[in-house]
Amino acid sequence: MTSSSPIVSSQGLKIPLERVGVLVGKEGIVKSEIEKRCNVTLDVNGETGDVQISYDLGSLAEGDPFRAQEIITAIARGFSPQRAFILFEEGKTLSTIDLRQYSGKSENSLARIKARLIGSDGKARKLIEQLSGTQVSIYGHTVSIIGDTEKSKVAESALLKIASGGTHKAAYQMLQKYRSKQKLERLQLWESQKPPEEREY
Repeated sequence: MTSSSPIVSSQGLKIPLERVGVLVGKEGIVKSEIEKRCNVTLDVNGETGDVQISYDLGSLAEGDPFRAQEIITAIARGFSPQRAFILFEEGKTLSTIDLRQYSGKSENSLARIKARLIGSDGKARKLIEQLSGTQVSIYGHTVSIIGDTEKSKVAESALLKIASGGTHKAAYQMLQKYRSKQKLERLQLWESQKPPEEREY
């Protein structure tokens, strides 16, 4: 009795040509890592930027083509492979905002918004990352966020506040308030786990 051939399915996406080399990596190391950890096969066209993700429908339990697609999209949106690989962690997601909804068709307006989000020497982006506990990439006409759902929503709110013309100060204050709340919740949890005689009242 011969075993049946695997039922292979595939899905495709297109990435910027300048990100193809990053996706493949030196000697194919990045591409191979995604294939191995997601149990998929990647066909990357270096001339068009088309990426085909193939996987065996019979072994979807061992594979994760959707995670592969998310990681490829993150790399396409400007994240380094190291930062994109955070998406292998449980509970981490990628969210992307199209800045053209704030800039319209004006390239100058888009450039101004991106400059405000990045800040001098990248200060604004780095501070948003630090205060929200997320990773942020500003690339092309998008800003993308990697993090858990709650933290990503907070980072997104801060980024949208700046993109829509709000002050950096207001965005940072919102993030600082969230961070303080998180610290208080962790402290309360830590106290609740102590034996009753050691708790502070």
